[in-house]
Amino acid sequence: MVHLGPMNKQPFAASVSVIVPAMNEAANLPHVFATLPDWIDEVILVDGNSTDDTVAVARRLRPDLRVVTQTRRGKGNALIEGFAAALGDIIVMIDADGSTDGHEIRLFVEALVNGADFAKGSRYAPGGGSDDISPIRSLGNKFLTGLTNLLYGTSYSDLCYGYNAFWARHLDALELDCDGFEIETLMNVRAAQAGLVISEVPSHERSRIHGESNLHAVRDGWRVLKTIMRERSRGTAVTPRTEMALAK
Repeated sequence: MVHLGPMNKQPFAASVSVIVPAMNEAANLPHVFATLPDWIDEVILVDGNSTDDTVAVARRLRPDLRVVTQTRRGKGNALIEGFAAALGDIIVMIDADGSTDGHEIRLFVEALVNGADFAKGSRYAPGGGSDDISPIRSLGNKFLTGLTNLLYGTSYSDLCYGYNAFWARHLDALELDCDGFEIETLMNVRAAQAGLVISEVPSHERSRIHGESNLHAVRDGWRVLKTIMRERSRGTAVTPRTEMALAK
């Protein structure tokens, strides 16, 4: 068991990169960046060609910020480009709308340094929750999660959540190649296909602070379903390793 130190000190040897995909999130970034622990090593903002002052606000808040300008469109593409630029041993992905709490990064990193290869956030694990998910989206998520568990031998409680972390050395095993909101599903499925040790981390999702989400439940749910079925046809043997549930 690895024991971590004070919150404001570098508590372990591994370096940590935090990837923040953002498009027109200037109003939300002060809150988001205020929740980030002092001990993380780098923050990479992947800007989706914002028309507001997202980049200027981010640089003012965090002078050591690294900025990647997205070359295509979509959350998946933004994350893939951010992952490619990351220098840390551990990569953490959070949202720029204030829905993911940076204080929880410690839980994800703890899961990794204590043996997991991939730490996936769950709003349905004991200690997790959501202030934002609608009944329709929750029902759809539960269906897609159950289907994934059936087809891939996993025991996930939450498939479609954007708070995840993993060791950078496993990036090649994930072979990420999608553009949209299905990115989380693709990561979860391919982590299982690669036989990675997967740990579910309870997380509480907040409501977006300012602005409107680009998520469309029906359109993006359909993309997730197609991803689940398409990945099944890859024919990769699925042997998920120990999954651990961490309590807050």
